[in-house]
Amino acid sequence: MIVDHISNWQTYSLGEDWERAFAFLTGIGPHTPDGEYPIDGDTLFARVMTYDTKAADAPDAILEAHRKFADIQMSLVEAERIAVYPTHTLSVKTPYSAEKDVEFYQYESTAKLQLTMEPGTFALLLPQDAHMPALNPGNISVSVKKVVVKIALDRLAL
Repeated sequence: MIVDHISNWQTYSLGEDWERAFAFLTGIGPHTPDGEYPIDGDTLFARVMTYDTKAADAPDAILEAHRKFADIQMSLVEAERIAVYPTHTLSVKTPYSAEKDVEFYQYESTAKLQLTMEPGTFALLLPQDAHMPALNPGNISVSVKKVVVKIALDRLAL
């Protein structure tokens, strides 16, 4: 996992798709419409979305991890909290779907690692980083606009 400000993205030399991802990220902002954005075929693409944050124990809160893709998550408007867990410490709720590249886990306790994602802060989440995004940054729900860039792991110079 990497967590940093977008102004520091060049600190990490993770390959050409990393550079393409950040060319996209530095070119969008709060007024970018929600939707899917192809960047380089089915190995590099983005989703911009708007939603209300929630409590970690909310019935629709999801705890997930991926195996084929890494996520770069970044808030564009307002802040959200992302709880991060090592996958090996969790119980599987829904087995891995290769078609959707996702495995869901049981929420059992508060994560020791909590990321507050202010606009401009990005997190690179790898397969070992189970994550529960869309959480309230404080005690109340806020409307967040964020972007998730999906990068095929074999396209990153890890």
